[in-house]
Amino acid sequence: MKNLTPRLLEKYRKIIIPTLMKDLGLANVNAVPKIHKIVINSSFGNGLKDAKLQEVVVSTLTRISGQKPVLTKARKSISAFKVRKGMAIGASVTLRGHRMYEFLDKLINVALPRIRDFRGVSPEALDQQGNFSIGFKEHLAFPEIRSDEVEKIHGLEVVLCTTAQNPKTGQALLHAFGFPFREDVKTSEDTLRPKKPELKSKKSNK
Repeated sequence: MKNLTPRLLEKYRKIIIPTLMKDLGLANVNAVPKIHKIVINSSFGNGLKDAKLQEVVVSTLTRISGQKPVLTKARKSISAFKVRKGMAIGASVTLRGHRMYEFLDKLINVALPRIRDFRGVSPEALDQQGNFSIGFKEHLAFPEIRSDEVEKIHGLEVVLCTTAQNPKTGQALLHAFGFPFREDVKTSEDTLRPKKPELKSKKSNK
């Protein structure tokens, strides 16, 4: 019988876990950080009353995730944006298990390289719990979407929820999976760390 285990799940079990245990100094395998779910969402934006755009958004999320999305609805009315409580304002899909790893593989090796002028992802996209968010201005980056059939272009956001608990560990986890981080940008943890005061040499008075 053909092995149906996703490639990145095998990589996580056989390579990433022992590597992170060594690099992070972890004695317990259960302490190794992991990605436990991926959330893909897109808002309708200015197309709250555009049925065609809403149909495109739902179709996009279904095709790139292989799972039917749910509509996200407004929790309260906002008159300035003409939003009523309960109105559909976007769509979202949550991936776990094998389907999550299959999407992750496609995200790293296909979608990201197809972004125009792509120079790597920024560590600043990691929050203080080690979760990672990346926004796409155009949904055309995903291979399931053919540019010649697109009538309306929209953006979307991909959120990787991890058990890392801090940005440094989160970056180590995602780097092990193959995320191409930009080296010229520090993590928010590095940014928040106070700098050591510089010692100024005393000038002799003549």
